[in-house]
Amino acid sequence: MGIRSIISKPLAAYIVAQQEKWIARSTQVQAEWRQKLVEQAGNTTFGKDHHFKDIQSYEDYKQAVPVRDYEDLRHYVNQILEGEENILWPGKPLYFAKTSGTTSGTKYIPISKDSIHNHIDSAKNALLSYIHETGKSKFLDNKLIFLSGSPEMKEKHGIKIGRLSGISTHHVPAYLQSNRMPSYATNCIEDWEEKLEKIIDETINQPMSLISGIPPWVQMYFDRIQARTGKKIKDVFPTFDLFVYGGVNFEPYRAKLFESIGKPVDSIELYPASEGFFAYQNKQHDSGMLLLLNTGIFYEFIPAEEYFSENPTRLSIEQVEMDKNYALVINNNAGLWGYSIGDTVKFVSLNPYKVIVSGRIKHFISAFGEHVIGEEVEKAMKFACERHSEVEIIEFTVAPMVSPDEGLPYHEWLIEFATPPKNMTEFAEDLDKKMIELNVYYDDLITGSILRPLVITSLKRDAFINYMRSQGKLGGQNKVPRLSNDRKIADELGKMV
Repeated sequence: MGIRSIISKPLAAYIVAQQEKWIARSTQVQAEWRQKLVEQAGNTTFGKDHHFKDIQSYEDYKQAVPVRDYEDLRHYVNQILEGEENILWPGKPLYFAKTSGTTSGTKYIPISKDSIHNHIDSAKNALLSYIHETGKSKFLDNKLIFLSGSPEMKEKHGIKIGRLSGISTHHVPAYLQSNRMPSYATNCIEDWEEKLEKIIDETINQPMSLISGIPPWVQMYFDRIQARTGKKIKDVFPTFDLFVYGGVNFEPYRAKLFESIGKPVDSIELYPASEGFFAYQNKQHDSGMLLLLNTGIFYEFIPAEEYFSENPTRLSIEQVEMDKNYALVINNNAGLWGYSIGDTVKFVSLNPYKVIVSGRIKHFISAFGEHVIGEEVEKAMKFACERHSEVEIIEFTVAPMVSPDEGLPYHEWLIEFATPPKNMTEFAEDLDKKMIELNVYYDDLITGSILRPLVITSLKRDAFINYMRSQGKLGGQNKVPRLSNDRKIADELGKMV
């Protein structure tokens, strides 16, 4: 056992003990953070515009600070980009995490010297929690790979600008630098396919123990390795035993990913975003992720069904309920205030507070009033795949077909199969059966002959990769929306039947 794995165990015990302390006072911790954030930002432009010095309670806060998205904050961000200080948070940000929004174009998310700890420490603590729970730390002595964006950054008015995954690369602890992969030069390659081949060159003969990344891009890495070697991943990397992932629901990818690996491995789910690192899985057998309530973020929750209403209900942590979908709103020590990040979450535990990510608030289908959400289509897919055990899914997305050439409208499921069902008709029927069970409005539309049962369009191999390539979004942190309320993605994918 190496020095890293030995030292990690007492450190893990300390981190988990500290974690238990704030978990025991979760609601008080959140109230303290709300007031602390308001006090620290009182003399900023935003704080003055919103009368922060008059805020004494959560009710005051809701009156003073509206819920907003990036477009509503853009004029403040633009002031910072022009070199002004003390706009959203005291001083200037250390970084802007540059990200592509689906509705706002390029977004620049501030990361301050205060908020950077949320991103870096949370990732580290996820691994330490795993070590404390399982007693497994030997993976730290072998090679670790993080499939991420380029760490190269530009600078404007003293603020470095880059992708979040690249920013994080600069903060990997020194004790892990010598065994993390790929090399810095390879990580800087912009073209994903060129980069992937170089990553394989560097890693294929290494004792890899931890692999981290967004599942579809990890799967692409595995596929390319298998194409080169003709071997399962377990035979290429015999010491590989921990998979760390985030960014998408893992379930649709699980079967094919583990088939590629060829053996069971432990996994840790993370919930990171440019706006903050919100949660991680701290127990191997829990489906939920521990919501991080003591890292500089004050959370709010809007019932998903109220999100688009004029005056939606805003709840603090002590007011949430189990098994309800909430739009997640954050306020943090980088200067994001009443900021809707676009995700919906559902609480699966209230002691401690644990969540699953159930979808995107703007990714839904409601062409006929059905309001189908991501969680529902993923549950339906999981159900159908369990009923048809031979099926392996590479990727899928769902869109409405409002005006078909003939017959009633329907929902089109565009699916790229690794292994298709033996009976496509029965597979489609099982998908539809589960959707009817999960969504009462969809049930009404089918029963009332407004919609006909869903239709599956089977896509060519690499259809989603080719689509992402065509959009300039191949690799890194990019992902295809699980469902859309229009035909833009579906029509492009429809060319790859």
